[in-house]
Amino acid sequence: MVDTHAHLDLLEEDVGEALRRAREVGVTGVITVGIDLHSSRTAVDLARTHPGVRAVVGVHPHEASSLDREALRRLRRLAGDPEVVGIGETGLDFYRNLSPRADQERAFRAQLELARELDLPVVVHDREAHSRTLDILEEYAPFADDLIMHCFSGDLAMARRVLEMGGFISVAGPVTFRNAGRLQELVRELPLERLLLETDCPFLSPHPFRGKPNSPQRLVLIARKVAELKGMRLEELRLPCPFARP
Repeated sequence: MVDTHAHLDLLEEDVGEALRRAREVGVTGVITVGIDLHSSRTAVDLARTHPGVRAVVGVHPHEASSLDREALRRLRRLAGDPEVVGIGETGLDFYRNLSPRADQERAFRAQLELARELDLPVVVHDREAHSRTLDILEEYAPFADDLIMHCFSGDLAMARRVLEMGGFISVAGPVTFRNAGRLQELVRELPLERLLLETDCPFLSPHPFRGKPNSPQRLVLIARKVAELKGMRLEELRLPCPFARP
Protein backbone atom coordinates (compact mmCIF):
# COMPACT_ATOMS: atom_id res chain seq x y z
CA MET A 1 0.00 0.00 0.00
CA VAL A 2 1.06 3.57 -0.70
CA ASP A 3 0.00 6.49 1.49
CA THR A 4 -0.60 8.96 -1.33
CA HIS A 5 -0.79 12.09 0.85
CA ALA A 6 1.11 12.75 4.07
CA HIS A 7 2.86 15.67 5.74
CA LEU A 8 5.84 13.88 7.25
CA ASP A 9 7.47 17.18 8.18
CA LEU A 10 4.63 17.88 10.62
CA LEU A 11 4.86 14.60 12.54
CA GLU A 12 5.73 14.97 16.21
CA GLU A 13 7.38 11.54 16.23
CA ASP A 14 10.62 10.57 14.50
CA VAL A 15 9.99 10.19 10.77
CA GLY A 16 12.22 7.13 10.44
CA GLU A 17 10.39 5.38 13.28
CA ALA A 18 6.99 6.29 11.81
CA LEU A 19 8.01 4.83 8.46
CA ARG A 20 9.36 1.67 10.09
CA ARG A 21 6.05 1.05 11.86
CA ALA A 22 4.18 1.74 8.62
CA ARG A 23 6.24 -0.85 6.75
CA GLU A 24 5.43 -3.41 9.45
CA VAL A 25 1.73 -3.21 8.53
CA GLY A 26 2.28 -3.19 4.76
CA VAL A 27 2.60 0.51 3.91
CA THR A 28 5.54 0.35 1.52
CA GLY A 29 5.54 3.92 0.21
CA VAL A 30 4.61 7.43 1.33
CA ILE A 31 4.08 10.60 -0.70
CA THR A 32 4.98 13.59 1.49
CA VAL A 33 3.36 16.83 0.37
CA GLY A 34 4.43 20.46 0.69
CA ILE A 35 2.18 23.41 1.47
CA ASP A 36 4.67 26.21 0.75
CA LEU A 37 8.23 26.56 -0.51
CA HIS A 38 9.82 25.77 2.85
CA SER A 39 7.82 22.59 3.49
CA SER A 40 8.26 21.58 -0.14
CA ARG A 41 12.04 21.76 0.25
CA THR A 42 11.71 19.70 3.41
CA ALA A 43 9.61 17.14 1.52
CA VAL A 44 12.40 16.75 -1.02
CA ASP A 45 14.98 16.38 1.75
CA LEU A 46 12.86 13.68 3.41
CA ALA A 47 12.52 11.83 0.11
CA ARG A 48 16.28 11.91 -0.35
CA THR A 49 16.81 10.59 3.18
CA HIS A 50 14.19 7.86 3.51
CA PRO A 51 13.70 4.94 1.10
CA GLY A 52 10.11 4.58 -0.04
CA VAL A 53 9.34 8.30 0.29
CA ARG A 54 8.72 10.66 -2.63
CA ALA A 55 7.84 14.37 -2.63
CA VAL A 56 5.02 16.50 -4.00
CA VAL A 57 5.84 20.22 -4.01
CA GLY A 58 3.52 23.18 -4.17
CA VAL A 59 1.70 26.03 -2.48
CA HIS A 60 -1.51 25.41 -0.50
CA PRO A 61 -4.44 27.81 -1.07
CA HIS A 62 -3.89 29.21 2.44
CA GLU A 63 -0.46 30.38 1.23
CA ALA A 64 -1.56 31.40 -2.27
CA SER A 65 -0.75 35.08 -1.80
CA SER A 66 2.92 34.14 -1.39
CA LEU A 67 3.17 32.63 -4.88
CA ASP A 68 4.57 35.61 -6.76
CA ARG A 69 6.73 35.38 -9.89
CA GLU A 70 9.94 34.69 -7.94
CA ALA A 71 8.29 32.04 -5.76
CA LEU A 72 6.91 30.33 -8.86
CA ARG A 73 10.39 30.33 -10.38
CA ARG A 74 11.77 28.67 -7.25
CA LEU A 75 8.94 26.15 -7.22
CA ARG A 76 9.61 25.24 -10.85
CA ARG A 77 13.29 24.66 -10.07
CA LEU A 78 12.44 22.55 -7.01
CA ALA A 79 9.95 20.50 -9.03
CA GLY A 80 12.78 19.41 -11.30
CA ASP A 81 14.37 17.36 -8.52
CA PRO A 82 14.25 13.61 -9.30
CA GLU A 83 12.56 12.91 -5.95
CA VAL A 84 9.55 15.03 -6.95
CA VAL A 85 6.57 13.10 -8.33
CA GLY A 86 3.84 15.75 -8.35
CA ILE A 87 2.71 19.36 -7.87
CA GLY A 88 0.58 20.38 -4.90
CA GLU A 89 -1.16 20.63 -2.80
CA THR A 90 -2.86 23.43 -4.66
CA GLY A 91 -6.51 24.34 -5.13
CA LEU A 92 -9.17 26.41 -3.42
CA ASP A 93 -10.23 26.77 0.22
CA PHE A 94 -13.27 29.00 0.62
CA TYR A 95 -13.88 27.76 4.18
CA ARG A 96 -11.07 29.75 5.80
CA ASN A 97 -10.16 32.19 2.99
CA LEU A 98 -6.70 32.78 4.48
CA SER A 99 -5.67 34.09 1.07
CA PRO A 100 -8.03 36.21 -1.05
CA ARG A 101 -10.04 34.13 -3.51
CA ALA A 102 -8.49 35.90 -6.48
CA ASP A 103 -5.02 34.96 -5.24
CA GLN A 104 -6.12 31.37 -4.68
CA GLU A 105 -7.41 31.07 -8.23
CA ARG A 106 -4.28 32.66 -9.67
CA ALA A 107 -2.00 30.30 -7.73
CA PHE A 108 -4.18 27.30 -8.62
CA ARG A 109 -3.95 28.04 -12.34
CA ALA A 110 -0.21 28.70 -12.13
CA GLN A 111 0.37 25.30 -10.54
CA LEU A 112 -1.95 23.50 -12.94
CA GLU A 113 0.09 25.00 -15.76
CA LEU A 114 3.35 24.01 -14.05
CA ALA A 115 2.16 20.43 -13.63
CA ARG A 116 1.18 20.29 -17.28
CA GLU A 117 4.51 21.81 -18.35
CA LEU A 118 6.51 19.28 -16.31
CA ASP A 119 4.20 16.33 -17.06
CA LEU A 120 3.55 15.71 -13.36
CA PRO A 121 0.35 14.79 -11.49
CA VAL A 122 -1.39 17.61 -9.64
CA VAL A 123 -2.79 17.22 -6.11
CA VAL A 124 -5.90 19.34 -5.54
CA HIS A 125 -7.22 20.67 -2.23
CA ASP A 126 -10.90 21.65 -2.38
CA ARG A 127 -12.78 22.84 0.68
CA GLU A 128 -16.16 24.54 0.37
CA ALA A 129 -15.24 25.43 -3.22
CA HIS A 130 -16.57 22.49 -5.24
CA SER A 131 -18.19 24.39 -8.08
CA ARG A 132 -15.34 26.81 -8.68
CA THR A 133 -12.73 24.04 -8.39
CA LEU A 134 -14.52 22.03 -11.08
CA ASP A 135 -14.85 25.08 -13.32
CA ILE A 136 -11.10 25.72 -13.22
CA LEU A 137 -10.18 22.06 -13.62
CA GLU A 138 -12.37 21.80 -16.69
CA GLU A 139 -10.33 24.58 -18.29
CA TYR A 140 -7.36 22.18 -18.18
CA ALA A 141 -9.18 18.91 -18.90
CA PRO A 142 -8.74 16.23 -19.99
CA PHE A 143 -6.15 14.92 -17.57
CA ALA A 144 -4.04 11.89 -18.44
CA ASP A 145 -4.47 10.04 -15.14
CA ASP A 146 -2.64 12.88 -13.42
CA LEU A 147 -5.32 14.64 -11.35
CA ILE A 148 -5.75 13.69 -7.68
CA MET A 149 -8.61 15.09 -5.61
CA HIS A 150 -7.08 15.02 -2.13
CA CYS A 151 -9.30 14.06 0.82
CA PHE A 152 -12.40 14.24 -1.36
CA SER A 153 -15.42 15.90 0.24
CA GLY A 154 -17.75 16.35 -2.73
CA ASP A 155 -20.77 14.32 -3.76
CA LEU A 156 -21.12 11.45 -6.23
CA ALA A 157 -22.01 13.75 -9.11
CA MET A 158 -18.83 15.75 -8.55
CA ALA A 159 -16.77 12.57 -8.27
CA ARG A 160 -18.11 11.35 -11.59
CA ARG A 161 -17.15 14.65 -13.24
CA VAL A 162 -13.63 14.26 -11.87
CA LEU A 163 -13.44 10.73 -13.28
CA GLU A 164 -14.69 11.95 -16.65
CA MET A 165 -11.80 14.44 -16.68
CA GLY A 166 -9.31 11.63 -16.05
CA GLY A 167 -8.87 12.12 -12.32
CA PHE A 168 -8.65 10.05 -9.15
CA ILE A 169 -10.64 10.33 -5.92
CA SER A 170 -8.54 10.06 -2.75
CA VAL A 171 -10.14 9.15 0.57
CA ALA A 172 -8.69 9.58 4.05
CA GLY A 173 -9.63 8.86 7.65
CA PRO A 174 -13.14 10.38 7.48
CA VAL A 175 -14.33 7.35 5.46
CA THR A 176 -14.11 5.38 8.73
CA PHE A 177 -16.24 7.80 10.76
CA ARG A 178 -19.70 6.72 11.91
CA ASN A 179 -21.32 9.79 10.35
CA ALA A 180 -19.64 9.34 6.94
CA GLY A 181 -22.58 7.69 5.20
CA ARG A 182 -22.38 9.82 2.05
CA LEU A 183 -18.65 9.28 1.62
CA GLN A 184 -19.02 5.56 2.25
CA GLU A 185 -21.75 5.28 -0.38
CA LEU A 186 -19.51 7.16 -2.82
CA VAL A 187 -16.72 4.62 -2.22
CA ARG A 188 -19.15 1.78 -2.89
CA GLU A 189 -20.16 3.35 -6.19
CA LEU A 190 -16.78 4.35 -7.64
CA PRO A 191 -14.50 1.92 -9.48
CA LEU A 192 -11.49 0.70 -7.50
CA GLU A 193 -9.16 1.73 -10.29
CA ARG A 194 -10.07 5.38 -9.61
CA LEU A 195 -9.73 5.31 -5.80
CA LEU A 196 -6.64 6.29 -3.81
CA LEU A 197 -5.92 6.06 -0.09
CA GLU A 198 -4.20 8.66 2.07
CA THR A 199 -3.71 9.49 5.72
CA ASP A 200 -3.13 13.26 5.42
CA CYS A 201 -1.12 12.68 8.59
CA PRO A 202 -0.73 14.10 11.15
CA PHE A 203 -4.34 15.16 10.53
CA LEU A 204 -7.61 13.21 10.14
CA SER A 205 -6.87 10.07 12.13
CA PRO A 206 -9.27 7.26 11.30
CA HIS A 207 -11.63 5.66 13.82
CA PRO A 208 -10.94 4.70 16.62
CA PHE A 209 -8.15 7.30 16.82
CA ARG A 210 -10.21 10.28 15.68
CA GLY A 211 -8.88 13.51 17.17
CA LYS A 212 -5.43 12.08 17.86
CA PRO A 213 -2.25 12.62 15.81
CA ASN A 214 -2.26 10.51 12.67
CA SER A 215 0.62 8.54 11.12
CA PRO A 216 1.24 6.51 7.94
CA GLN A 217 0.73 3.16 9.70
CA ARG A 218 -2.96 4.01 10.13
CA LEU A 219 -3.46 3.79 6.38
CA VAL A 220 -4.29 0.14 6.98
CA LEU A 221 -7.42 1.17 8.93
CA ILE A 222 -8.60 3.24 5.98
CA ALA A 223 -7.80 0.41 3.58
CA ARG A 224 -9.69 -2.08 5.74
CA LYS A 225 -12.79 0.14 5.70
CA VAL A 226 -12.62 0.59 1.92
CA ALA A 227 -12.26 -3.18 1.47
CA GLU A 228 -15.29 -3.71 3.71
CA LEU A 229 -17.33 -1.21 1.67
CA LYS A 230 -16.30 -3.01 -1.51
CA GLY A 231 -17.23 -6.41 -0.09
CA MET A 232 -13.74 -7.87 -0.19
CA ARG A 233 -10.94 -8.88 2.13
CA LEU A 234 -8.13 -6.43 2.84
CA GLU A 235 -5.68 -8.80 1.16
CA GLU A 236 -7.69 -8.56 -2.06
CA LEU A 237 -7.61 -4.76 -2.23
CA ARG A 238 -5.54 -3.52 -5.16
CA LEU A 239 -5.46 0.24 -5.75
CA PRO A 240 -3.61 2.36 -8.32
CA CYS A 241 -0.82 4.84 -7.67
CA PRO A 242 -0.64 7.70 -10.20
CA PHE A 243 2.73 8.80 -8.85
CA ALA A 244 6.07 7.29 -9.80
CA ARG A 245 6.29 4.37 -7.39
CA PRO A 246 8.10 5.13 -4.12
